[in-house]
Amino acid sequence: MDRSGEFHPAFEEYCECIFELGEDDLDVIQARIAERLDVSRPAVSEMIKKMSAEGLVTHDGALRLTAAGQRLAETVVRRHRLAERFLTDVLKLSWAEAHHEAGRWEHVMSEAVELAMNELLGHPTTCPHGNPIPGSDFKQRDLIALSEAEVGAPVVIRRITEELEFQPGLLEFLEAASIRPGETVCLASAAPDGTLTVQVGNNALGVAAFTGERILVST
Repeated sequence: MDRSGEFHPAFEEYCECIFELGEDDLDVIQARIAERLDVSRPAVSEMIKKMSAEGLVTHDGALRLTAAGQRLAETVVRRHRLAERFLTDVLKLSWAEAHHEAGRWEHVMSEAVELAMNELLGHPTTCPHGNPIPGSDFKQRDLIALSEAEVGAPVVIRRITEELEFQPGLLEFLEAASIRPGETVCLASAAPDGTLTVQVGNNALGVAAFTGERILVST
């Protein structure tokens, strides 16, 4: 059942954030939520208390979504990623523009619009960056970080994790460089500090260690 309309958008944002941190295998701690949402730690602490009272999270040493919180998060994430696909595939917006706009659409999209959009797009399984759409027929692959790839061997970009979407200017760089899901690239070299040189077509690009650890590829 769709319960997204029952809650203030702030609750949706927090549930979405907790879901995505877990999806990227990051520890769900208040400091990380504060950083992701650009709010103060006291504000996060207060919101977690309210969410607990609403039955959306439990906080018994570890912060977790309840079943209700998980359903709400999946609805919001699904609508966000469907909106990103629509905005990029149909309206031809850039990744960065689509990510920003989808952050608004996710809170106002009705179930009817969600279903119609999914049908129009042909039931996509991932967002433009390769992150799975909850409720789709997404099939999990065995993936490794780009930084773990064998030097000189071709790999296929599969996923750009959510964490990278919040780094200023990074989505623009990756899209312009054609470092996108489905693209075959080659790790040309890896420096001692973790900086990578990635061959994309005829172009050699420098990729920071932080980024290379969060771009997932298949061999």
